[in-house]
Amino acid sequence: MNKYLEDLIKLSKFDTAISMFEPKIENEKAKLATFVETAEAIKASINESYLEIDDIKSKRTKNNIHLSELKSKLEDIAKKNKDVQTEKELKALQLEEEIAKEQIEFANEEIDRLDKLAVAKEENLKELQEKLANEEEEIKDIQIAVDNAIEEINKERNVVYQDRSELLEKFDNKILTFYEKIKRWAKESAVVPVKKQACYGCFMKINDKTYAEVIKAEEIINCPHCGRILYKEDETEEA
Repeated sequence: MNKYLEDLIKLSKFDTAISMFEPKIENEKAKLATFVETAEAIKASINESYLEIDDIKSKRTKNNIHLSELKSKLEDIAKKNKDVQTEKELKALQLEEEIAKEQIEFANEEIDRLDKLAVAKEENLKELQEKLANEEEEIKDIQIAVDNAIEEINKERNVVYQDRSELLEKFDNKILTFYEKIKRWAKESAVVPVKKQACYGCFMKINDKTYAEVIKAEEIINCPHCGRILYKEDETEEA
Protein backbone atom coordinates (compact mmCIF):
# COMPACT_ATOMS: atom_id res chain seq x y z
CA MET A 1 0.00 0.00 0.00
CA ASN A 2 1.14 3.53 -0.78
CA LYS A 3 2.80 4.93 2.38
CA TYR A 4 0.99 8.26 2.12
CA LEU A 5 -2.33 6.45 1.80
CA GLU A 6 -1.46 4.30 4.79
CA ASP A 7 -0.70 7.43 6.84
CA LEU A 8 -3.94 9.06 5.69
CA ILE A 9 -5.94 6.03 6.81
CA LYS A 10 -4.25 6.13 10.21
CA LEU A 11 -4.82 9.89 10.54
CA SER A 12 -8.46 9.54 9.52
CA LYS A 13 -9.00 6.81 12.11
CA PHE A 14 -7.37 8.97 14.78
CA ASP A 15 -9.65 11.89 13.85
CA THR A 16 -12.71 9.64 13.86
CA ALA A 17 -11.76 8.34 17.30
CA ILE A 18 -11.20 11.89 18.58
CA SER A 19 -14.60 13.00 17.28
CA MET A 20 -16.24 10.23 19.32
CA PHE A 21 -14.73 11.20 22.68
CA GLU A 22 -16.90 14.27 23.26
CA PRO A 23 -20.19 12.41 22.60
CA LYS A 24 -18.97 9.69 24.99
CA ILE A 25 -18.35 12.30 27.68
CA GLU A 26 -21.73 13.94 27.01
CA ASN A 27 -23.38 10.53 27.24
CA GLU A 28 -21.81 9.98 30.67
CA LYS A 29 -22.92 13.44 31.80
CA ALA A 30 -26.44 12.71 30.52
CA LYS A 31 -26.66 9.73 32.88
CA LEU A 32 -26.10 12.07 35.81
CA ALA A 33 -28.30 14.83 34.35
CA THR A 34 -31.34 12.51 34.38
CA PHE A 35 -31.03 11.99 38.13
CA VAL A 36 -30.28 15.68 38.76
CA GLU A 37 -33.41 16.66 36.81
CA THR A 38 -35.47 14.22 38.89
CA ALA A 39 -34.01 15.68 42.09
CA GLU A 40 -34.78 19.22 40.92
CA ALA A 41 -38.37 18.21 40.12
CA ILE A 42 -38.73 16.76 43.64
CA LYS A 43 -37.29 19.98 45.14
CA ALA A 44 -39.85 21.99 43.16
CA SER A 45 -42.64 19.74 44.51
CA ILE A 46 -41.31 20.19 48.05
CA ASN A 47 -41.30 23.99 47.67
CA GLU A 48 -44.83 23.83 46.28
CA SER A 49 -45.91 21.68 49.24
CA TYR A 50 -44.48 24.22 51.70
CA LEU A 51 -46.43 27.00 49.97
CA GLU A 52 -49.64 24.93 50.02
CA ILE A 53 -49.20 24.14 53.73
CA ASP A 54 -48.58 27.81 54.50
CA ASP A 55 -51.71 28.72 52.54
CA ILE A 56 -53.76 26.15 54.49
CA LYS A 57 -52.44 27.50 57.81
CA SER A 58 -53.25 31.04 56.71
CA LYS A 59 -56.83 30.04 55.80
CA ARG A 60 -57.21 28.20 59.13
CA THR A 61 -56.06 31.29 61.03
CA LYS A 62 -58.60 33.44 59.15
CA ASN A 63 -61.36 30.96 59.96
CA ASN A 64 -60.38 30.96 63.62
CA ILE A 65 -60.51 34.75 63.69
CA HIS A 66 -63.90 34.66 61.96
CA LEU A 67 -65.12 32.01 64.43
CA SER A 68 -64.04 34.16 67.34
CA GLU A 69 -65.92 37.13 65.84
CA LEU A 70 -69.07 35.02 65.41
CA LYS A 71 -68.94 33.80 69.00
CA SER A 72 -68.64 37.41 70.15
CA LYS A 73 -71.62 38.23 67.95
CA LEU A 74 -73.70 35.49 69.63
CA GLU A 75 -72.80 36.90 73.01
CA ASP A 76 -73.94 40.37 71.87
CA ILE A 77 -77.21 38.90 70.59
CA ALA A 78 -77.78 37.17 73.93
CA LYS A 79 -77.32 40.51 75.73
CA LYS A 80 -79.67 42.28 73.33
CA ASN A 81 -82.36 39.64 73.95
CA LYS A 82 -82.73 41.00 77.49
CA ASP A 83 -83.65 44.42 76.16
CA VAL A 84 -86.08 43.27 73.45
CA GLN A 85 -89.36 45.17 73.60
CA THR A 86 -91.23 44.17 70.44
CA GLU A 87 -92.00 40.98 68.51
CA LYS A 88 -90.31 42.45 65.46
CA GLU A 89 -87.05 43.06 67.35
CA LEU A 90 -87.16 39.51 68.75
CA LYS A 91 -87.60 37.93 65.30
CA ALA A 92 -84.76 40.04 63.89
CA LEU A 93 -82.44 38.92 66.68
CA GLN A 94 -83.48 35.28 66.27
CA LEU A 95 -82.74 35.44 62.52
CA GLU A 96 -79.39 37.07 63.22
CA GLU A 97 -78.64 34.35 65.78
CA GLU A 98 -79.53 31.54 63.34
CA ILE A 99 -77.30 33.02 60.63
CA ALA A 100 -74.42 33.37 63.11
CA LYS A 101 -74.82 29.74 64.25
CA GLU A 102 -74.84 28.52 60.64
CA GLN A 103 -71.70 30.51 59.97
CA ILE A 104 -70.08 29.03 63.10
CA GLU A 105 -70.99 25.53 61.94
CA PHE A 106 -69.56 26.21 58.48
CA ALA A 107 -66.37 27.74 59.99
CA ASN A 108 -65.88 24.65 62.21
CA GLU A 109 -66.39 22.33 59.22
CA GLU A 110 -63.91 24.38 57.18
CA ILE A 111 -61.33 24.25 59.99
CA ASP A 112 -61.79 20.48 60.21
CA ARG A 113 -61.38 20.15 56.44
CA LEU A 114 -58.26 22.33 56.47
CA ASP A 115 -56.77 20.29 59.35
CA LYS A 116 -57.24 17.03 57.42
CA LEU A 117 -55.82 18.62 54.27
CA ALA A 118 -52.80 19.90 56.22
CA VAL A 119 -52.12 16.40 57.61
CA ALA A 120 -52.26 14.92 54.09
CA LYS A 121 -49.96 17.63 52.76
CA GLU A 122 -47.50 17.09 55.64
CA GLU A 123 -47.42 13.35 54.93
CA ASN A 124 -46.84 13.99 51.23
CA LEU A 125 -44.07 16.47 52.11
CA LYS A 126 -42.37 13.87 54.30
CA GLU A 127 -42.51 11.31 51.46
CA LEU A 128 -41.02 13.85 49.04
CA GLN A 129 -38.20 14.70 51.46
CA GLU A 130 -37.37 10.99 51.86
CA LYS A 131 -37.47 10.53 48.10
CA LEU A 132 -35.15 13.52 47.63
CA ALA A 133 -32.70 12.14 50.22
CA ASN A 134 -32.58 8.79 48.35
CA GLU A 135 -32.18 10.55 45.00
CA GLU A 136 -29.31 12.68 46.32
CA GLU A 137 -27.55 9.55 47.61
CA GLU A 138 -27.90 7.97 44.17
CA ILE A 139 -26.56 11.16 42.58
CA LYS A 140 -23.43 10.94 44.76
CA ASP A 141 -22.78 7.35 43.63
CA ILE A 142 -23.49 8.15 39.97
CA GLN A 143 -21.31 11.26 40.14
CA ILE A 144 -18.37 9.10 41.23
CA ALA A 145 -19.04 6.56 38.47
CA VAL A 146 -19.42 9.30 35.83
CA ASP A 147 -16.25 11.10 36.98
CA ASN A 148 -14.30 7.84 36.78
CA ALA A 149 -15.70 7.06 33.32
CA ILE A 150 -14.86 10.56 32.04
CA GLU A 151 -11.36 10.27 33.49
CA GLU A 152 -10.84 7.01 31.57
CA ILE A 153 -12.20 8.58 28.37
CA ASN A 154 -9.81 11.52 28.76
CA LYS A 155 -6.87 9.15 29.30
CA GLU A 156 -7.85 7.29 26.13
CA ARG A 157 -8.24 10.58 24.27
CA ASN A 158 -4.79 11.75 25.41
CA VAL A 159 -3.26 8.53 24.04
CA VAL A 160 -4.97 9.08 20.66
CA TYR A 161 -3.85 12.73 20.59
CA GLN A 162 -0.30 11.63 21.34
CA ASP A 163 -0.34 8.97 18.61
CA ARG A 164 -1.82 11.48 16.15
CA SER A 165 0.80 14.06 17.08
CA GLU A 166 3.61 11.53 16.51
CA LEU A 167 2.12 10.61 13.13
CA LEU A 168 1.90 14.28 12.07
CA GLU A 169 5.58 14.84 12.88
CA LYS A 170 6.54 12.63 9.93
CA PHE A 171 3.58 13.57 7.72
CA ASP A 172 4.05 15.06 4.27
CA ASN A 173 2.75 18.66 4.36
CA LYS A 174 1.21 18.54 0.87
CA ILE A 175 -0.66 15.35 1.68
CA LEU A 176 -1.81 16.82 5.00
CA THR A 177 -3.08 19.98 3.27
CA PHE A 178 -4.87 17.81 0.71
CA TYR A 179 -6.48 15.79 3.51
CA GLU A 180 -7.49 18.90 5.50
CA LYS A 181 -9.24 20.39 2.44
CA ILE A 182 -11.41 17.30 2.07
CA LYS A 183 -11.95 17.05 5.83
CA ARG A 184 -13.25 20.62 5.86
CA TRP A 185 -16.49 19.47 4.25
CA ALA A 186 -16.39 15.68 4.72
CA LYS A 187 -15.57 15.92 8.47
CA GLU A 188 -14.51 12.51 9.81
CA SER A 189 -15.38 10.74 6.53
CA ALA A 190 -12.55 12.27 4.49
CA VAL A 191 -10.96 8.84 4.11
CA VAL A 192 -13.41 5.97 3.59
CA PRO A 193 -13.28 2.29 2.65
CA VAL A 194 -14.70 0.80 -0.51
CA LYS A 195 -17.15 -2.02 0.15
CA LYS A 196 -19.02 -3.98 -2.51
CA GLN A 197 -17.41 -1.62 -5.03
CA ALA A 198 -19.12 1.39 -3.43
CA CYS A 199 -17.68 4.47 -1.71
CA TYR A 200 -18.65 4.35 1.96
CA GLY A 201 -18.82 8.11 2.08
CA CYS A 202 -21.44 8.83 -0.58
CA PHE A 203 -22.47 5.16 -1.08
CA MET A 204 -22.22 5.50 -4.86
CA LYS A 205 -20.83 2.62 -6.91
CA ILE A 206 -17.44 3.31 -8.47
CA ASN A 207 -16.40 2.11 -11.93
CA ASP A 208 -14.20 -0.93 -12.51
CA LYS A 209 -11.11 1.09 -13.45
CA THR A 210 -11.21 3.21 -10.29
CA TYR A 211 -12.00 0.14 -8.20
CA ALA A 212 -8.96 -1.67 -9.61
CA GLU A 213 -6.76 1.33 -8.73
CA VAL A 214 -8.17 1.34 -5.19
CA ILE A 215 -7.39 -2.37 -4.82
CA LYS A 216 -3.80 -1.85 -6.04
CA ALA A 217 -3.40 0.98 -3.47
CA GLU A 218 -0.34 2.32 -5.30
CA GLU A 219 -1.73 5.86 -5.49
CA ILE A 220 -4.13 8.04 -3.51
CA ILE A 221 -7.48 7.65 -5.26
CA ASN A 222 -10.44 9.97 -4.83
CA CYS A 223 -14.07 8.94 -5.21
CA PRO A 224 -15.17 10.16 -8.69
CA HIS A 225 -18.57 11.10 -7.21
CA CYS A 226 -17.79 12.89 -3.92
CA GLY A 227 -14.02 13.38 -3.87
CA ARG A 228 -13.31 11.46 -0.68
CA ILE A 229 -10.08 9.47 -0.41
CA LEU A 230 -10.72 5.77 -0.99
CA TYR A 231 -9.01 2.62 0.25
CA LYS A 232 -9.79 -1.09 0.25
CA GLU A 233 -10.05 -2.80 3.63
CA ASP A 234 -8.52 -6.24 3.93
CA GLU A 235 -11.03 -9.10 3.88
CA THR A 236 -10.95 -9.67 7.66
CA GLU A 237 -11.58 -6.00 8.40
CA GLU A 238 -14.36 -5.76 5.81
CA ALA A 239 -16.10 -8.84 7.18
